[in-house]
Amino acid sequence: MNLAIVHEYFCNLGGSETVVRALHELYPDAPVFTLQIYDRNRGHEWLRGMDLRTSFIQRLPLAGRTHQVFLPLMPYAIESFDLTKYDIILSSSSFIAKGIIPPPNARHFSYTQTRQRVAWDLESEYVNAVPRPLRLIARAYMHNLRIWDVTAAQRVDRFVANSHFVARRIKQLYGREALVIPPPVDTDLFKPMDVTRGEYYVAVGRLVKYKRFDLAIAACKALGRPLKIVGDGPERRTLEKMAAGGPIEFLGAQSHTKIRDVLAGARALLFPGLEDFGIVPVEAQAMGCLVIAYGEGGVLDTVRDGETGVLFGAQTMDALVEAIRRADDLRPDPGVLRENALGFSAHNFKTRISRLISGQPL
Repeated sequence: MNLAIVHEYFCNLGGSETVVRALHELYPDAPVFTLQIYDRNRGHEWLRGMDLRTSFIQRLPLAGRTHQVFLPLMPYAIESFDLTKYDIILSSSSFIAKGIIPPPNARHFSYTQTRQRVAWDLESEYVNAVPRPLRLIARAYMHNLRIWDVTAAQRVDRFVANSHFVARRIKQLYGREALVIPPPVDTDLFKPMDVTRGEYYVAVGRLVKYKRFDLAIAACKALGRPLKIVGDGPERRTLEKMAAGGPIEFLGAQSHTKIRDVLAGARALLFPGLEDFGIVPVEAQAMGCLVIAYGEGGVLDTVRDGETGVLFGAQTMDALVEAIRRADDLRPDPGVLRENALGFSAHNFKTRISRLISGQPL
């Protein structure tokens, strides 16, 4: 079996890259085709030992530092990979990787972590970021990108979704059924620690608008409860201004070990954004930490309302405040939280992917 792995890019290392890491551990001899790699990530431990094969984008100026400017080139770049030597292609797609052109006799499995957000969910955000005279051109490009996305999806032999939420979106957009295999969570690193839980709450992730850290800040300010925010991103300055005068601490981007330590002492994880899966809530539960989350998207697969967490139904400060107060009355069993999280372990992920690729019963 000649197998190749395809991934969009190694820019901001996060949940989708943990999937590629697990796939490479499962198939260590497989080359990893990717559009580009940021210079700062070339020595990262996740990439060590990978046979990385980049596209022509990597040779362009600034490719080691940014990827947004190359968006118009990415469909051409992903289609340019020569995969004729491989009979199985396993793409890890959160944007455009599923658009590879497979050889005639190859089987293409697409592990899809989200539908293409740029064209389907974030069009206005991207269009409004370009100068006003160019917005009509940008909207036309987004229209063409949606057409390309639907066409490219037909090249996939088997879709695998990371959650039932994503599986429904695949069916809606592409008319294709998808098997659900949750992504790998490092339940060996994230495990209960002999630490007394404090009174602070924690929110973890990139500081971008859709993750709704603003709700976590507003709710904790309203209740006068301390909040630690782990992560960095373009919204940090705005969020820091919003948090002024409140018991809010910004810790910046941190290692997984540091995130584990912060979760160990937290009263609960606040997760107010809509995520396609959301690895952090599972990591928190693996440590016996309660989750307070917006009750849509991937958390419906991972958090049991009233047992391993509290789900709230509207992305408003009042709804989150009410959920935090409801959580005050819960006395969760850390063992139950841990047991729930173990169902999403890296071992389970690798076992199911291996059986899928080899044609064994799942």
